Amino acid sequence: MTKSVDILIIGSGISALFFAIKTAIKCPNKSILILTKSSKDNNSTRYAQGGIAIVTDFIKDDFTNHIEDTLRAGKYTNKLEVVEMVIKQAPERLEELIRFNIDFDKNPDGTWNLGLEGGHSQHRILHHKDISGLEIERKLLQKLKDFPNISLNENTAVLNLTQNNKNCIGVFYYDRKSKTTDFIFSNVTVLCTGGCGQVFKRTTNPEIATGDGLAMAHKIGAEIQDMHNIQFHPTALYEKNKNQYFLISEAVRGFGAYIINQKGERFVFKHDVRGELATRDIVSEAIETEMKKNGTEFVYLDCRHLDENEFNNHFPTIVAYCNNIGLSPKTDLIPIFPVAHYQCGGIVVDKNSQTTVPRLFAIGECSYTGLHGNNRLASNSLLEALVYAHQCSEYLVDNNEIFTSPKIENHPLPSFQISTNNNNLQATEIRQKLQKIITQGFLNQLPLDFAKERITEIYEETKLLASSNIKNLETVELENMTIVATLIIDAKIQYSKLTSTNFP
Repeated sequence: MTKSVDILIIGSGISALFFAIKTAIKCPNKSILILTKSSKDNNSTRYAQGGIAIVTDFIKDDFTNHIEDTLRAGKYTNKLEVVEMVIKQAPERLEELIRFNIDFDKNPDGTWNLGLEGGHSQHRILHHKDISGLEIERKLLQKLKDFPNISLNENTAVLNLTQNNKNCIGVFYYDRKSKTTDFIFSNVTVLCTGGCGQVFKRTTNPEIATGDGLAMAHKIGAEIQDMHNIQFHPTALYEKNKNQYFLISEAVRGFGAYIINQKGERFVFKHDVRGELATRDIVSEAIETEMKKNGTEFVYLDCRHLDENEFNNHFPTIVAYCNNIGLSPKTDLIPIFPVAHYQCGGIVVDKNSQTTVPRLFAIGECSYTGLHGNNRLASNSLLEALVYAHQCSEYLVDNNEIFTSPKIENHPLPSFQISTNNNNLQATEIRQKLQKIITQGFLNQLPLDFAKERITEIYEETKLLASSNIKNLETVELENMTIVATLIIDAKIQYSKLTSTNFP
């Protein structure tokens, strides 16, 4: 017998957990199931070092300042009504996090210890040391246990969204533990699947960030927008032969660190009067330009002039990671370079997180809300996830009729099976080719038309590999990545016709 659930959530980051908890509080009679393709704590949320941008000091700061900083960072292509909604809601969402026992750092006098990051005109970043996302993730997972109507299945890979009469009616999934495929019916499906950083050769995103939710939504006709707006983070720690690169928080530059070249010059000021505290797109472009000019693979972050005890107290995780690979922020320059970090475009949603497909919602990085515009302001992403989780939850609570099952007509289940053999050398080789081409094309190191041709060839190669009735998870994931890469390069080509910019 086909399983069914009132609300199905795909993903287990901040947007998924906050939405699930808020909805369970108000709808204790609704069954809520969370599916996540890896362990419950393996997601991009846990890697969010900086924190959440929220106006809390209304003497030095106000909503107008935060709104203007957000619009300026996004090149004024943001949706103003969305920016205003998110920023003005922020204090209320903060109160909820505090009620869920989430801890943010305070000064000795009890006031918030607010961080400063690039593009912000004021200190307004609430943080927990340099593991803000991990603190939130742990506490929300703990809170989840209070609700018997919420279930969470780990190591469950969603393979396809299923549609009938235009409605999204559930998913086809693979359970790694039982090694079985099955279908689950849902009245409401919520994508909280994060970004697509692993499409690129270099990223801060975990290995699971392959754009699955975006690809699956696209396949059933959901509108996608602005996929050319992939934000590169300027200060990833340079190491050879990696792809998830360790992130060095923007808050380190807010703390006073410099970016210098091999000559010791603070070159970012040549590109923007704010220097290291310019927005991420500007700093990333400055670094890429400097590396190209000097023929180097990285520049440096200089923390040597900073107070060692205060730095260690604020950034213990960063210090520990550097020490582990033989670097000391007090005595050594830290090699850094820009890497793919955040997907500003995505699945188009309205203010209630509804996609253009009935009964399908999307929250967080996989969605396009209009908040970020061309470039996300630092630490606005966790805030966006909280606000849109709230909006979606409130909408479902107020529209109970959505839980009436849609009419299903002759709905066939997918016919393919999943092999337990995931050691697919051919899929790995294709994945590496894809990552190389999309990275070079995106950074204008290859002509866009040529990159498009190569990605199309890779897409056809992937479809052939995935056409068998017996697939494995690597080929399913690879197929999603090629779909996302195609969306990115197509959007990049279209955008390039409208602008002469040389960096994303």
